[in-house]
This record gives sequence, C-alpha cells and structure tokens, in this order.
Amino acid sequence: MASLFQACSSSSATPLLLAKRVFSLASSPFIFTSGHNIPRHYSSFRASTSASASASASTSVCVDLKEVRSTDLVNLEYAELNLKYKISEELGHVRIRQHVNPLSSSFSTPAPVPAWDEVYKDPSLPLMVDIGSGSGRFLLWLAKKNAESGNYLGLEIRQKLVKRANFWVNELGLSNVHFIFANAMVSFEQLISSYPGPLELVSILCPDPHFKKRHQKRRVVQKPLVNSILQNLKPGGKIFVQSDVLEVAQDMRDQLDEEAKVLRHVDTVDTEEGWLMANPMGIRTEREIHAELEGARIYRRLYQKV
Repeated sequence: MASLFQACSSSSATPLLLAKRVFSLASSPFIFTSGHNIPRHYSSFRASTSASASASASTSVCVDLKEVRSTDLVNLEYAELNLKYKISEELGHVRIRQHVNPLSSSFSTPAPVPAWDEVYKDPSLPLMVDIGSGSGRFLLWLAKKNAESGNYLGLEIRQKLVKRANFWVNELGLSNVHFIFANAMVSFEQLISSYPGPLELVSILCPDPHFKKRHQKRRVVQKPLVNSILQNLKPGGKIFVQSDVLEVAQDMRDQLDEEAKVLRHVDTVDTEEGWLMANPMGIRTEREIHAELEGARIYRRLYQKV
C-alpha cells in the first residue's frame, strides 16, 4: 500500500510546474528522503517560457520576487487543484478571523461524530489528521495525490473555512478527504477514537502562536491533546509539527520530547540544530509560503510512535 504521505511527481514539465518546483523546498516523496535544499533568497528571478526551456527538466524557471505576492505563490503551489473559480455563490468571498480563542464557551461543545462510511469511500484506510487545517488546500492536494491509499481529515475551528473546504471536496470529486468544524482540544478524542481504520499521521502546522504569556494556554499543543494523539496513533505512526515562530516550535518540541518512552524524534540527513531543514510532505502549507517569502525560517520536527 502506498504511503499516505507520498507526493507523486508530475510527468509534464510546463513552465508553471517547473516554477512550482523551484519555490517548493520539498520535492521528494515523503518520507525520510533527502530533500533538495533550495536557497530561500534570490535577488532576481526570470521566467522562461520558450519551448526549449520547458522541454528541459533542469531548466531554472524563476520569478522576480519583487513583483510576486505570497498569494500568487500559494496559487502557484496549488495550481494542480484548479480551485481559483470554484467558489459557491452561497459562500461568496470568505473573510475569516486570523486568530480564535479555543477556550471560548462557543467552542466548548465536542463536534458530532460523522458516519464515517458516508464521509469516506473506504473508512478502513489509514487516516491522516491535520489539526488546524485552515483553507484545506494542503489536505486536498495530498488527498488527490493519494486517492486510493489513505483518508484525510481536517479539523478547523473557523467554520467558514470548513464549509468552503468541503465545497471544494465535492467540486474535485474526492471521496477520501473531509473537513470538520471542531475545536481539536475538545473534539479530537471523540472523533478519532471512533474512526474504523488506523491513525497513521497527525500534523500540526504553524498553529496560532498566542504570544502573550497569559494566552499561551490557548495553544493547541497541550498535554491532554498530546495524550489523546498518542493513545490513538498506531505503532509506527507519525506526528509532524512545524512553526515559523521559534518559541512555538520549541514549546511543541518540548511537550513531545517529554513522551520519549513512546515517541522518538526521527533524525535524517536533513536535520540541523534538531530541526528538519525541509518539509517532508511534498507540498508547503499556505502559512509556510507566506513566511518564507518574508524571509522567515520554518522550524520542523517529526516523531514516530515506537
């Protein structure tokens, strides 16, 4: 069975896809393969659209970063999904709050457990859960690449994003990905313990930082959630965390390192100072793209349950 995390490389080499590869820090299949360390800072990029250039996989297809916005790079990264015009009239333009207080009473009710055989074509397949799935493009891309080998579940606390993501699921005709409006701190155990198949991967990628000390109890990675993840994760299953905020990444690392009896940090040739240098998933998240364009570093850790 193909891995949940394997990113399928495209057979075509159009200028758009070549440009996407240039901007992606992780072009190799998941997992534990050497990534291509692409420099993050370029003074000038030029896009070549000639037939001879597009015919060569080794041709550098670049863009002038001074003229590119992070939203353009997001669209480029996820161009294969072709979601640009797939917005329902009901949803319209989705404006969302960037930060939400998960301790608010409005988020204290556990999300109802769905009928898994209605959500997924095959609910016995291994499951990946992305906590804080945002717009959902990250999971949609993975689900499309691995349509027969695994199921994907996004837990997101902002309801409008969930509605739009599930609209996109239907538009793409995918039967292995679903999004739930849920506070993971409250709902993870009830939802995941009811899933018929094995839990293979949990990702927490660039969660809300909640910088103020009095607000740090709002951070998603807390002891109860860690315990629930470990209880449901299958042996050999993985936890992948990352943040562009060092303090947040260190906090997640410290809490997961405390579980050394059941979790081991996965070291690869790409580690530096204890952080993974490249994203092993084959696709970057939207926040990751925004942060890297601003010159920020992404701090990553990958764990495996023993």
